[in-house]
Amino acid sequence: MITFLFLWLGLPRVESLTYPAVISPQDPTLVIGSSLIAACSVNSDLHLKAEDLYWTLNGRRLPPESYKVLNGTTLSVALANLNGSRQQSGDNLVCHSRDGSILAGSCLYVGLPPEKPVNITCWSKNMKDLTCKWAPGTEGETYLHTNYTLKYKLRWYGRDNTCQEYRTAGQYSCHIPKDLALFTPYEIWVEASNRLGVAVSEVVMLDILDVVTTDPPADVTVSRVGDLEDQLSVRWSSPPALKDFLFQAKYQIQYRVEDSSEWKVVDDVGNQTSCRLAGLRPGTVYFVQVRCNPFGIYGSKKAGIWSDWSNPTAASTPRSDRLLGVCDPKSGEHNATLRRELKQFFGWVKKHAYGCSNLSIKLYDQWRVWLQKSHKTRNQVGAARR
Repeated sequence: MITFLFLWLGLPRVESLTYPAVISPQDPTLVIGSSLIAACSVNSDLHLKAEDLYWTLNGRRLPPESYKVLNGTTLSVALANLNGSRQQSGDNLVCHSRDGSILAGSCLYVGLPPEKPVNITCWSKNMKDLTCKWAPGTEGETYLHTNYTLKYKLRWYGRDNTCQEYRTAGQYSCHIPKDLALFTPYEIWVEASNRLGVAVSEVVMLDILDVVTTDPPADVTVSRVGDLEDQLSVRWSSPPALKDFLFQAKYQIQYRVEDSSEWKVVDDVGNQTSCRLAGLRPGTVYFVQVRCNPFGIYGSKKAGIWSDWSNPTAASTPRSDRLLGVCDPKSGEHNATLRRELKQFFGWVKKHAYGCSNLSIKLYDQWRVWLQKSHKTRNQVGAARR
């Protein structure tokens, strides 16, 4: 709804004015789309008339047709359909004398009331602290300085507490460093306030044990698996922060080739701290990352929160040492059926050995070693015949 604000000056005696001039209303707060009439009244000791005055808004001179002389020393200006303030500290409405001198100023705060914050998410890294973040509402921008206050309390009793350490995990976040209870749910909410009102988020209920996360797994190493040209071995250490607590962990791996930004994720790692990546390209550099999700802390039935990914670790698969173009036609004819069967077998094993599955890994390794030795022998025979 468009509002119209006007203050008719029951002017004080101008002789009593302390400043060269006074603008009324002073520092108003308005909703976007509002209209405003402001008046500038000058001290009579300056011997200035209303006709000697003009107005600027954020340094830009306002058109004379928006002015109106109210009396000999008072000039008003009409502003319609105001936009949001260009800066949260307010827009500068200034009254000037004819020579450009500044006589008086007023800040216009034009914006929107805050919307209730949404998407509150929280996590704990050591079960003694809690970090929460949120989004500022569907619109977000209010054009006014808006304060966000995160509050929390024990669900069934206790007083409201206010978080003190803001912007620790982004613009809309707060960190509670200590004095949190375990095995008891908390109620958490965020209040948004500015010059036009207050909005309160929905209340989120959580138990600290259900939102535990860790640092990324440590000591991630990636190495070759002997001379196997399509495999890499990944090993890591469990996060040290929670080693003294009763919990399990599950892990994920993601990897990509050097010249690609597309990551492939391996979900079936389980709680082991090593993995064999199979079906890779020979002679290729791969980047690998690992992350951890703790669960079962003190008997909690809920999964924790995934950690950040570890820093990328790189390794390359061995290059293929086959001599392309060298072959024995007779042996090729003789072994055509065998090669076809091996190709089918290779496809089956490769499919079932993808990721970190242990199914047929030993059989796959044995077959790959035999195949590579077979190629080396064939290449040596081919070179000797030439």
